[in-house]
Amino acid sequence: RLRLHDGKLIKDRRYHLRTYPNCFVAKELTDWLIDHKEAPDRETGIRLMQKLMDHYIIHHVCDEHADYKDAKLLYRFRKDDGTFPLSKDVKVFMRGQSLYEKLVSVEESILKVREENSVKYQRTFLGREMIDWLVQEGEVENRKEAVELGRVLLEHGIIQHVSNRHHFFDSDILYQFWINFRRRRRLTELLNENSSRTLSESPDSPFCLRKLNPDPGNTSFLSVQTNKEIKIVSAVRRSSITSLAGNSNPYFSTTPALVFPPVAECNPKSVLKRPVTNEELLSPGAPYIKKTLTIVGDAVGWGFVVRGGRPCHIQAVDPGGPAAAAGMKVCQFVFSVNGMYVLHLDYQTISSLIMTGPRTLVLEVMEAIE
Repeated sequence: RLRLHDGKLIKDRRYHLRTYPNCFVAKELTDWLIDHKEAPDRETGIRLMQKLMDHYIIHHVCDEHADYKDAKLLYRFRKDDGTFPLSKDVKVFMRGQSLYEKLVSVEESILKVREENSVKYQRTFLGREMIDWLVQEGEVENRKEAVELGRVLLEHGIIQHVSNRHHFFDSDILYQFWINFRRRRRLTELLNENSSRTLSESPDSPFCLRKLNPDPGNTSFLSVQTNKEIKIVSAVRRSSITSLAGNSNPYFSTTPALVFPPVAECNPKSVLKRPVTNEELLSPGAPYIKKTLTIVGDAVGWGFVVRGGRPCHIQAVDPGGPAAAAGMKVCQFVFSVNGMYVLHLDYQTISSLIMTGPRTLVLEVMEAIE
């Protein structure tokens, strides 16, 4: 958007005796994408712009066209006309980006490469250091407010404990920015993000899970972080045995035991102790609380399995995956997917919704009060 403003493709335009501010011509933009190597051909350029329309980034100036048409039609970025939906998640993301830019722009930044347990981590900081800096820079009023901000950033996948074992604390625990906001992203990444997530015919909806206990001949998965730093991760799955054991703390204080049954079952028994209905979940005074989880998927998926239907529940969570880091636990019920109410849907439909949506997944779940 900013590049288009700089290149004067976005400007006030007159059509049928009316002036439309800050808009662009679709056909001109498709030409620009090809000229600047953001798209190899017109078809890809159209798909890219349709992706932005589907995610409420751009729209037709009169909202008369739901599709992006490669024609002399006027479109506009929603940030240029105030219609961009500033949800809580977007606001947290923008706050995280602002803090990151401020941190990397100063001399003697607290963001450094550090080592823990013989593993080097990029963009790291101590919890105490971050709180000192937030108070010193006037980003927050006091240390308590700084801790609250750190927890929100962690819960939304902006920062994380380097080994995903702790929430954010005012201590010497080591954290890192999970997202490298300065990495130049190409638009074509929008089309590649779901290429490895095809629905399997298995009734266990394994599109989200890491691989089962690998055979000797199989290789490990490559887990590609958002900053394109690549590391090899063991291809493991948390079995239904360990899932049933449960863990009230979503951040593991010790490394969870991984149990592999002699024969890996494709459709394990439900982890629910008893069936739960939508009426029971939604009834006044029901012993359930709603939580919002923001999960940034990697090249393998999001790291969980959804099962059942009306309502669906979380059947398994990979302890080393993005979902576990976001606080997902087994036996939670899926209330909404990216803002869409889904209590009335089966897991196949929810699986499809997740895979056809953005890489950053926002789930509302309902969890039993312990």
